[in-house]
Amino acid sequence: MSWTGWIILFIILQIVHGAGTWKFYKAAGRQPWEAFVPIYNSVILMKIINRPVWWTILLFLPVVNLIMFIVIWVETLRAFGYNNAKDTALVVLTGGLYLYYVNYTQPLVHIKDRSLKPRTAAGEWTSSILFAVVAATIVHTYVMQPFIIPTPSLEKTLLTGDFLFVSKFHYGPRFPMTPIAAPMVHDTIPVLRVKSYLDRPQLPYLRLPGVSDVKRNDIVVFNWPVDSVNAFPYNDGKYHYKPIDKKSNYVKRCVGVPGDTLSMVDGKVYINGEPLQLPERAKLQHSFLLETKGGQYTPEQMADYGITDGFQQGQLTGTNTPGLSIKAATDEAIEKLKATGNVVSVEQTVFNDAASQRYFPYDGMVGNSYDNIKPFLIPEKGMTTPITYKNIDYYRRIIEEYEGSEMEISNTINLRGNSVYLNGAPLTEYTFKQDYFWLMGDNRHNSEDSRIWGYVPETHVVGKPVFVWMSLDWTKGITNMVRWDRLFTTVNGDGQPTSYFVYFVVLLAGYFVVRKIMKNRKAKK
Repeated sequence: MSWTGWIILFIILQIVHGAGTWKFYKAAGRQPWEAFVPIYNSVILMKIINRPVWWTILLFLPVVNLIMFIVIWVETLRAFGYNNAKDTALVVLTGGLYLYYVNYTQPLVHIKDRSLKPRTAAGEWTSSILFAVVAATIVHTYVMQPFIIPTPSLEKTLLTGDFLFVSKFHYGPRFPMTPIAAPMVHDTIPVLRVKSYLDRPQLPYLRLPGVSDVKRNDIVVFNWPVDSVNAFPYNDGKYHYKPIDKKSNYVKRCVGVPGDTLSMVDGKVYINGEPLQLPERAKLQHSFLLETKGGQYTPEQMADYGITDGFQQGQLTGTNTPGLSIKAATDEAIEKLKATGNVVSVEQTVFNDAASQRYFPYDGMVGNSYDNIKPFLIPEKGMTTPITYKNIDYYRRIIEEYEGSEMEISNTINLRGNSVYLNGAPLTEYTFKQDYFWLMGDNRHNSEDSRIWGYVPETHVVGKPVFVWMSLDWTKGITNMVRWDRLFTTVNGDGQPTSYFVYFVVLLAGYFVVRKIMKNRKAKK
């Protein structure tokens, strides 16, 4: 739905609200017309129900407002003495329409200075839970979101089993595009295994200003652009529309920003012709083939060297020479292996399987592979680029889906001979409507990333990981599962990660001590 459609819907909702509540306003000593004025009617209603005016803001926050509507319906009834369980149930079950019945058929006496304290323990628990959910939803959606590293694509930089806090304010909080959804869950409600949202309606993309832009080498959480299959109920491999903010969350490193020309040669990334300079904390991993003197290694020994993604020992292909194939290792790990005296030579594996055509842009002419990518442009908002039959595959998905409509694709690209057509009209150049990014895993040969599915649009950016608050190694027993050295470490910054866990424990203990002292002083007074 476009902004025009949402404005029309908003006006209709104001009329519906006014028609169903104007007598409430009149009974409270206000003018009936005040029930129809957008935003102003909410401010006045907060005064009528004796609630803070800032609650009005919550009514306009997507997802949060679904909870607040229920709260306001109930509070409106209670402000006029309708506070029994029957009234509460009816207004909730009818989606607020019970207010119409009361408005037009029942006597209305406003309780101006009513007590806001729930009359029963059940009511108090319900109020506490509702407002806890509201507060948590606001934090989760607009400030900070918890995230678990599920795969080893950034292994050694970030580990599988790291629990992160992802900042929404660094790149600017993105308003939910799916307004009718369960709070604090993603695409599926746990346990019930059902979709957590309705496909329609959809809000247009809107993001508040952030404290920084996405920079080269930032680790970024984003919605997987090509995700089109819900975890439930679909699992048929076919295309199903999925809203942007309900696509699966991925985390990778941004190696290319808008306006960059990126290429890759034998596994090494180049930006604008220069080698990509990674920060010290980046632990790049590649696959390696080693010739050895025949000595064997145990999985425990390899783990001590920092090699955890798998390895094979035997003979090098087509020879009787003993060898070691390593799926993923840092240069530091390889140096530790060489120090054992068992290594004769080391060769970094280069995957040059261009014939598979599974790599972006899949056109069969460019011939990109996992470790070799020919130079190409990363689009920038406002940039205009020539379009030809030779480069259209770099931009086809951008034009058709990311800058069209992902629910009902409004743009269609066709080739007629050597000419490109957009919605039936010749297309010779195109101006991009948003920024795009190129994201890759530091674990280069164990990462499905932009090399496979292309650009990440700005609309899909979720946030920036800033903190590891917990880290679990699922392969270890219960007693050894926690990686204590990773607790409360920062994700970004210079130098090696430092744990602030001890400082956190001290501050927490100090908080409880001060709280206890203040409580004792208050009791004495």
